[in-house]
Order: sequence, then structure tokens, then C-alpha cells
Amino acid sequence: MDYTLIRSDRRTAALTVTEDAAVVVRAPRRMPKAAIDRFVDEHAAWITACIEKRREYARSHPPLTAGEEQKLRRDAAELLPSLVTLWARIMGVEPTGVRITGAKKRFGSCSGKNALCFSFRLMQYPREAIEYVVVHELAHIRHHDHSAAFYRFVASVMPDYRARAALLRQ
Repeated sequence: MDYTLIRSDRRTAALTVTEDAAVVVRAPRRMPKAAIDRFVDEHAAWITACIEKRREYARSHPPLTAGEEQKLRRDAAELLPSLVTLWARIMGVEPTGVRITGAKKRFGSCSGKNALCFSFRLMQYPREAIEYVVVHELAHIRHHDHSAAFYRFVASVMPDYRARAALLRQ
């Protein structure tokens, strides 16, 4: 099996399958090549499954065209600030700002200064899921963590938040 080898000052070997389905092995500097090959062979089934998952995801999520991205950005700029205003009032919190980003791996974030960022890619999901992300990020203004108190606060304003969050994983 082909892989890219990265040697570094580490104690153990680790495997990664990148977004483009490439296999990367990180290994200690002094680990023999034969031991690395054996490590890769021992994890061949896991690697194959990961590669197939990545390829399936890529097939079902083709890259956006420039026009599609532009439309999603417009939709996000129109919808998200109004949802933030609505839910912030309900939750009794005040964000310091709202930005729309192109983040690929994170739908939203809340800075230490209570500024919210949302990815325009969120607009590809149902409104219920979008509202959950807004409530989730607004809840970070009160609880800057994912503690039980954080989720109690989310549940107090959105009792069905688990079902809404599940929409993001489909």
C-alpha cells in the first residue's frame, strides 16, 4: 500500500487518511522501515475503509461552483444575522458581531470576545439545523465550553436540539 512517510521526534507511529484519500504515516525517526511497513499492513482494513469513506463523501459532495457559492454566501448574509438577533433575544445574550466565513470543517464558532462566525456552507442544511448552530454558538457566550451546564442551557431554549444536531451529520 502506498503511503507518505513523515518522520519526527515522536514515540509512536500514527496513520492518517487525508481528504483526498492519501495515506500518511507519521513515525519516530529511528523506527525501521520494515516496522513501519508492518504497521501499515496491520491496519490495512482500517485504511481501506477510510479511503472508501473519503471517496464516497467526495462523490456525494461535489465542489461548489462559483455561482453556487455566491448564492450560499448571499443566503447566509441575509438569514444568519436575523436568526442571531432573534435567538440572542430569546436566550438573553449579546454577541459582539457576526461574520460569514468560508470554513469547510466548522459550521460556527464563538470567540473569547463573543464574536460569532458562521460558514456559508451551513446554508446547505435545513433551517432547523441552521437554527441549532446559531443557538449552539450563542450558548457559548454564557458557557465557553461544552459542559453539562452548556447543554442544559441549549436544551432550555431548544428542547429538540439533539434531533436538529443530527441533521448536520446526514
